[in-house]
Amino acid sequence: MERKSSSINDLSLSINPATHLDDSSIAQHFYQLWLDNDISKDSIDDLWLERTLEFIAKARKELSFQAFMATIDRQVVGSVSCQLFAGLYPSPFKSSFRKYGYIWNVFVESSYRRQGIASQLTTTAIEYLRSLDCTHAILHASPHGKSVYQQLGFVPKNEMILQLE
Repeated sequence: MERKSSSINDLSLSINPATHLDDSSIAQHFYQLWLDNDISKDSIDDLWLERTLEFIAKARKELSFQAFMATIDRQVVGSVSCQLFAGLYPSPFKSSFRKYGYIWNVFVESSYRRQGIASQLTTTAIEYLRSLDCTHAILHASPHGKSVYQQLGFVPKNEMILQLE
């Protein structure tokens, strides 16, 4: 993917593909995302970092995982991760009919929010998934992110959840 640059309030924003050297930052953003969504630290497993890094490494090998880092003046201010969707069940469909990509971990540092960075990160992930010939992009939105994704054309669908505890 090509490097993207734009100006946010007179600051120079760049969005670049992440490498394996960025995996710890991506994992930290994933952790912070949960905290920002009111998940208590007590609810997060002590091995979250190791598990996240293992997941990323496996997804990179098997599911075309790619993350993108948003930087302003060489400071990382956000990231997004995306990959092919492995599915919840075997797919009977041809990939030309249904090949899902999954976007996760759209994160922007709190002091840089509401400036369009999350939209630009998500758009970059969408472009990457298009380059993989995905037919759909899926994500699970936090309450804070729903309006961002709806403005980009995401439509709520019929996922249903029953809490068992």
